[in-house]
Amino acid sequence: MLRSDLIFLRPLEAEDLEFLYALENDPSVWGVSDTLVPVSRHTLRQYLDSAAADFFEVRQLRLVIGEVATGTAVGTLDIFGFEPLHQRAGVGITILARHRQQGYAQAALALLLPYARHVLRLHQLFCTIAADNGASLRLFRGAGFTEVGVRRQWLRTAQGWQDAVEFQRLLQP
Repeated sequence: MLRSDLIFLRPLEAEDLEFLYALENDPSVWGVSDTLVPVSRHTLRQYLDSAAADFFEVRQLRLVIGEVATGTAVGTLDIFGFEPLHQRAGVGITILARHRQQGYAQAALALLLPYARHVLRLHQLFCTIAADNGASLRLFRGAGFTEVGVRRQWLRTAQGWQDAVEFQRLLQP
């Protein structure tokens, strides 16, 4: 388990079913997760059964972000799209609405960066953020991610087409 004074990062466990059900069925995060419909408990149980698969085999990893003080799960950190040859992967963070703006995402990124470099042996991380998601843009800029481009009309939302900002962070030894 990775840990700071504020949060810990740990693998998914079977006991996370209700937490994941709440997170995956929160319409406020559907726009950033490419989800359009609710997810059933049955589907999430199946997902949890396979969540412990090896990162290098399935090329993704989801970690629970937990609050140290209470042990409460407040969000998830996803590493996805792992490319072994190029030693890069995408990163995404989702925090339950009632726990946002409390520093959890920032603390999770701070723990992730050395883990990604020294344990997963990644050379770089990247992310794609909706151009109007000010909180996420500030988060990743503050964590040393560099804007490398804008994809025009990349995301289809209920309000219409929206630009997406691409970021990357080189992980120096």
